[in-house]
Amino acid sequence: MSIHGHEVLHMMDGKSYTEASLLNAINDKFGVGAKFHTCSQSDMNAEQLIAFLKAKGKFKSSVDHESEFTVNNKKICKH
Repeated sequence: MSIHGHEVLHMMDGKSYTEASLLNAINDKFGVGAKFHTCSQSDMNAEQLIAFLKAKGKFKSSVDHESEFTVNNKKICKH
C-alpha cells in the first residue's frame, strides 16, 4: 500500500521539524518500510519523499527556530 505525500504534509501542519525529526515522525506514524506517492512520483521511501517535497517548495522555514521547517500550506494542492 502506498501513502499519498499529502498525508505527511497534513501531519506536519502546526509543527516544526528538522529533516531527521521529520523522518522519525514519518517512520513512527506510517512505519519504517512505508512507500509513498505524490501526484507526479511513486514508489518513494520516506527519505526520498522528504527530498522530493523539499525540492518542490512544500516546506518553509519555521518562525520559531531557524534550523527547522514546517509545511508551506500555500503549496499543498487541493484535490
